[in-house]
Amino acid sequence: MNKRQKVGVLISGRGSNMLSLIRAAEAPDYPAEIALVLSNRPDAGGLERASSFGIATAVVDHKPFGRDREAFEKAVDAKLQAAGIELVALAGFMRLLSPWLVERWAGRMLNIHPALLPSFKGLDTHERALETGVKLHGATVHFVSSEMDAGPIIMQGAVPVLDGDTPDTLGARVLEVEHRIYPEALALIASGTARLDGNHVVLSDASREATGHLIAPTLLSGQD
Repeated sequence: MNKRQKVGVLISGRGSNMLSLIRAAEAPDYPAEIALVLSNRPDAGGLERASSFGIATAVVDHKPFGRDREAFEKAVDAKLQAAGIELVALAGFMRLLSPWLVERWAGRMLNIHPALLPSFKGLDTHERALETGVKLHGATVHFVSSEMDAGPIIMQGAVPVLDGDTPDTLGARVLEVEHRIYPEALALIASGTARLDGNHVVLSDASREATGHLIAPTLLSGQD
């Protein structure tokens, strides 16, 4: 097996998607290891969860930096560099990133968004999906770019929008998909199976490309 890529996960809260990445990386054939979990909030619940797996954690509290986002991000970057991080996965990291950090990690920083981009960028995605009346909703793993929720798409997963759905019930189904596609998307990048070609992500393995990576609603009920 080739050398596993060292991944730093950035969180601000309980780390639900972080946990899905940690569990996936426990498999000996997974192409990445979660080497560091870093939070901008000292009280983030995900820090304790990461520590329980024996993963190194770090805190860079954003508050002392005030409005100086770049100074805060340089402190974050220093922690990532010191840990030998090669890929960064944002998992509920509730800070807008400046061009400095985005450019420094271009093509090496992933994010997961609870909608089928380019629809419903930003916040309150489940409420907006219900208001719009879409029949499919879902999640997207993408590379981070200077424009919010606009980087090249790596993988998407869809769920049906059901009659009687609330933002909570719809969000719960989307979260299940997030936990499935984020580890797989990270594996595609860490293994080199997927690569950036301009503003698109292409798969080097033609057979995987033919199969596709949309997590269909039927799969959520356990059907193949």
